[in-house]
Amino acid sequence: QVQLVESGGGLVQSGGSLRLSCVASGRISRINANEWYRQVPGRERELVAKITGDGTTTYADFVKGRFTISRDNAKNTVYLQMNSLKPDDTADYYCALDGITYTDLGEPIVFRSWGQGTQITVSS
Repeated sequence: QVQLVESGGGLVQSGGSLRLSCVASGRISRINANEWYRQVPGRERELVAKITGDGTTTYADFVKGRFTISRDNAKNTVYLQMNSLKPDDTADYYCALDGITYTDLGEPIVFRSWGQGTQITVSS
């Protein structure tokens, strides 16, 4: 079982910065992608940023130029550096990991794991 633990959320003023971390633990054979999503109550969860196994990054238009996703494979950690934060960025942020693990019998399993979420509030 792969578990993800997020940290780094909190309250910040408009224009400020935060860095989220997402640490993975468990048996991971291959990472296909790490993603950050966000969700505001009453709205759909939306993709913020993605980094594939080979390091290719993509961003939602509403964060391009402000947010940066990165990964430290040695620490099993993915980061989301958020700069120039706006009140509209206020949401619960979730990390996700798409990858392959193996059962005790050696059978590959494709999985997606989610973190528990961390809240970010940007004050105006």
